[in-house]
Amino acid sequence: MTEPSPDPDRLKALEEKLAALRAREEDQTPPMGEHYSQAQHAWRMVIELVSGLLIGFGIGWGLDSLLGTTPWLMAIFTMLGFAAGVKTMIRSARELQDKLQTRPMADADDDK
Repeated sequence: MTEPSPDPDRLKALEEKLAALRAREEDQTPPMGEHYSQAQHAWRMVIELVSGLLIGFGIGWGLDSLLGTTPWLMAIFTMLGFAAGVKTMIRSARELQDKLQTRPMADADDDK
């Protein structure tokens, strides 16, 4: 048995409907790249803070074990590591803020 050939007008109408639905779906879909970008920046800041703490703790613990001044240097260097981590986080936040502030200006210049 042979199949009847499809009607070209019906196929064209179906293609137009599908194209309209795809366009509407693309308009409603939030940009996922920006979401992942924000998550990456958040993780970067968390890692910077934790690494500052761990490096300070490690230096303090090492000096305490060498000099026998337990726990004074460990406490001092852990606090210094925390301060360094916070300072690095603030620098990263400023970098991100500057990047976000310059992007809308560049987009506005492209529109002209």
